[in-house]
Amino acid sequence: MTPDAATVTPAGRPRTGPQEVRRVLRGHGRRITVASVLAVAGSALALAQPLLVKRVIEEAGAGIGTGRTIGLLIVFFLAQAAVAGLARYVLVRTGEGIVLGLRLNLIGHLLRLPMRTYDRHRTGDLISRTSADSTALRLLISEGFTDALTGSIGLVGVVALMAWLDWVLFLIVLAVVALGSLVVASVLRGIERSSLHAQQATGAMTAELERALGAIRTVRASRAEHRETERIGEQARSAYAQSVHVGALDAVVSPAIMLTINGSFLLVLLIGGMRVAGHDGSVADLAAFLLYMLYLMSPIGAVFQALSTMRQGLGALRRISEILDLPGEPDTAARPRRALPAPPPDVPVLEFRDVWFGYEPHRPVLRGVSFQVPPRGHVALIGSSGVGKSTVFALAERFYDPDSGRVRFEGRDVAAVGRAEHRARIGLVEQHAPVLYGTLRENLLYAAPDAGRDELDRAIELAQLTELVARLPQGLDTEAGEHGMALSGGERQRIALARSLLVRPSLLLLDEPTAHLDAVNEAALRRSIRSIAQECALLVIAHRSSTIRAADRIVVLDGGRVIATGTHDELLDSSDHYRFLARAQQAGETVAG
Repeated sequence: MTPDAATVTPAGRPRTGPQEVRRVLRGHGRRITVASVLAVAGSALALAQPLLVKRVIEEAGAGIGTGRTIGLLIVFFLAQAAVAGLARYVLVRTGEGIVLGLRLNLIGHLLRLPMRTYDRHRTGDLISRTSADSTALRLLISEGFTDALTGSIGLVGVVALMAWLDWVLFLIVLAVVALGSLVVASVLRGIERSSLHAQQATGAMTAELERALGAIRTVRASRAEHRETERIGEQARSAYAQSVHVGALDAVVSPAIMLTINGSFLLVLLIGGMRVAGHDGSVADLAAFLLYMLYLMSPIGAVFQALSTMRQGLGALRRISEILDLPGEPDTAARPRRALPAPPPDVPVLEFRDVWFGYEPHRPVLRGVSFQVPPRGHVALIGSSGVGKSTVFALAERFYDPDSGRVRFEGRDVAAVGRAEHRARIGLVEQHAPVLYGTLRENLLYAAPDAGRDELDRAIELAQLTELVARLPQGLDTEAGEHGMALSGGERQRIALARSLLVRPSLLLLDEPTAHLDAVNEAALRRSIRSIAQECALLVIAHRSSTIRAADRIVVLDGGRVIATGTHDELLDSSDHYRFLARAQQAGETVAG
């Protein structure tokens, strides 16, 4: 994605700034209309005041009493202040509501993107689009759009009345304003471009910081704090340079506006005064026109400043639109687990039929993989690193869909079942076993928030967590820490196991569940696995020989293909590759012991 690339819709058409703004404002028409009506009313009350001043001057010159007109002027003045304040409040509230809706939409969309999208984008940059970019967008909506709307309404009214009062003086003002507008317009284009670059640099900085903090122990152990500071600082300096450039360009806008307004005011005062002195105009008309000139300063300044603010916000809006335009993962809405007809007892819970898949085109990871997992029992998936074991798990969970072939679950093609409904029947325990920030209870109930106390106790017991809960200072309400760092690796893995068991899955996927366990806990977990295998199917990525031998059936992967299946003893007799893996594993465990 190039820095200057325009946002592109799914249909391939570039999305322009106005199109993006219209999409953001969609659904808020009623509030915007109310605020616009109030703004029009406030502008009308303001525009009537110079005419009342003109009338006061004319009445005083004719010797007529002015008290009634002055009173009406005071009423209009106070009413205009009240209505203008209310209009601005409604506009600001509407703008904040728009930003809130966009943030909620962006958060929900980010959590539902296909896995391939996460593979291509850095997490820190995605977070930046939700935080820093949406904050910049707030200026576009809350301030830029508000000022543009109120300023435009006032500007139209002032221009119409100035042209009606004295079209010659109006043409002079128009010429000066047009000249100033040309200067401002040329600056605004640079502001939008530099603002987009600044937002991109900020996103890159956030991504680099997230990268370093996510591996802070490795950073410290490698004494790489200075290098990481320089690496992140490079992006920070880039964001600084672009932001300073935006500020420099924005600094040109305000003087240009002031020169435009003050220059036109001085010309009107000079030419209008000469005309009055030559008896070619009235003092009342000149006073009213000059008052409108004063009134003109506010809407012109508001419109020009709004355009500058909006140009800065458009860079953020385009970055947000880039994400919103990405297609989300279909059918992931949360829904209750449906009571589907139970499959016949002999139907595999999971079946791969000639499955081909690659993360990149023309580079398959799985090459015609076929195997079955029975509805009960323990199946081990083994092979060297990089042969596709984790990819099998990803396809079973429908994080990806196969390029060809079929994945069937409980006798049904997974493509015919909603993703959320499908995932509700599968438990997943990853090797690194992520633990979220929060209490131990919140982590255990994450996949099944409505689980009862008995179900929770059962899962804790099966996952060998009873002792851990008993010795924690606040039991289940103890904080797990950021990324679960208050817990050991084995404890995090058992928490992930208990979390998966609470949903009572038909299939439980375990990625090397004994990797972080000592011998005592490993033996206890093997007993749990035997118990769990009586209730549901287990598919386990295994490397330890003890875990492999405990399996009822073993599937051997090599080169992205299934090359052998059977029990431990059967494979020792029939598969040279399995014997090689078994000897290598036993040698490794002997050395480790």
